[in-house]
Amino acid sequence: MDSKEKNRQKKHVTVRIVVCLLILLVGWAGMNGLASLKQPPAEAKAEERAIKVQTATARPEDYPVVITGYGEAKALTVVTIAPEVSGRLVYTHPMLKAGQIIPVGEVMFRIDPADYEAGLREAEAGVSQWKNTVARLKKQFSIDSQRLKTLERSAHLAKSEFERVRRLFETDRVGTRSGVDQAERAYNSASDQADQMAQAVALYPLQIREAQSSLASATARLSMAETNLSRCTVSAPFDARIKTVSMETGQFVSAGQHLLTLADDTILEIQVPLDSRDARNWLQFERLATHRQPTAWFGTLKPVVCTIRWTEDKHGSVWTGTLDRVVKFDQQTRTLTVALRVTAESAMGKGTHTLPLVEGMFCEVDIPGRTMRNVYRLPRQAVSFENKIYLVNTDNRLKTVAVTVERTEGEYVYVGQGLDPDDTVILTRLIDPLENALLEIADATDAGGHRS
Repeated sequence: MDSKEKNRQKKHVTVRIVVCLLILLVGWAGMNGLASLKQPPAEAKAEERAIKVQTATARPEDYPVVITGYGEAKALTVVTIAPEVSGRLVYTHPMLKAGQIIPVGEVMFRIDPADYEAGLREAEAGVSQWKNTVARLKKQFSIDSQRLKTLERSAHLAKSEFERVRRLFETDRVGTRSGVDQAERAYNSASDQADQMAQAVALYPLQIREAQSSLASATARLSMAETNLSRCTVSAPFDARIKTVSMETGQFVSAGQHLLTLADDTILEIQVPLDSRDARNWLQFERLATHRQPTAWFGTLKPVVCTIRWTEDKHGSVWTGTLDRVVKFDQQTRTLTVALRVTAESAMGKGTHTLPLVEGMFCEVDIPGRTMRNVYRLPRQAVSFENKIYLVNTDNRLKTVAVTVERTEGEYVYVGQGLDPDDTVILTRLIDPLENALLEIADATDAGGHRS
């Protein structure tokens, strides 16, 4: 029984092996048949693909440089008003409010003048007193000078009488000793009176000068009193716009106390920081006069007319100003700050709907600079970050050249060296193109953007 079962299993295994071999044989035959039906692919022709680009013809021209900067408009003259005397405010201008304009010469405020009027009267009395003193001393000097002459003559006569009496007594034995002594006492008394008067007359010029000095001091006090009285009234020094006010009628104010801030809007100034390289290369300076002593500072700027636009409305109001001076150089930011002056007439602008240029506006300023000579103006995308330009050669192949960029302004780049006239420049932005790549020119323009 076991032998039959083993034979049957062997036969079953053999059948399986034969069936598998038949399946493999049929698969191999089918694969070969299908492979024989396959046709080889046609050989592809290798063609170079052209890069489609836009081009421009390079032509050198002269272009005036415009330096653009930003700055805030401010009044050129801003004055802080503080009283020079103390006292109570008895009057303030009815329009003394921030933003109002006080015409020149109008009284802005007045301090109670009572104390200063009394001081003026006292000073006037002191001047009058010292004037009378000087006049009295001069008159007394004249009178005593005449008296001195009389006393000197009396002393001379008393001396002659004394000598005569003494000679008669000593020589001729005429008279008495008491008579001689009496004549000598009369002579001594007259001499003493003459000496005292001479001393008094000699001191008069000194006394007069002292009195004149006191008169000058009193006159100075009078002038100070008049000045203090005039300082009680404060008027507008110009057509003043009120910026700040900190005062009320009846308030007591002290000398030096800050009460008002005034602005003179007849001339505005805009200080514009510029890149030091732009300032060095393109700002226009006047030539130093030969008769002037050189100074270690920037020369005088040419007063060129600049265009001013409000950054909040660049396409609206436009004003003009004049370049005035160099304000400062900042080593940290590498900027040169220049100042522009704008007159009130220019600040008002033209047109009925034009806003005026006023203090506080942040503006864009275009400053005319020097002219670039024989440069090529190209769109910014035509020049790579490595200052390289792609050209089209005679075989419509790409060629890379290095150039020098003189200036970048807005959407344009101004190229100096590296290009030749009538070179065909590729305007299309290319990223790492292959050198000598085939190009397809879509259209051609000149450097200014006109189609050729």
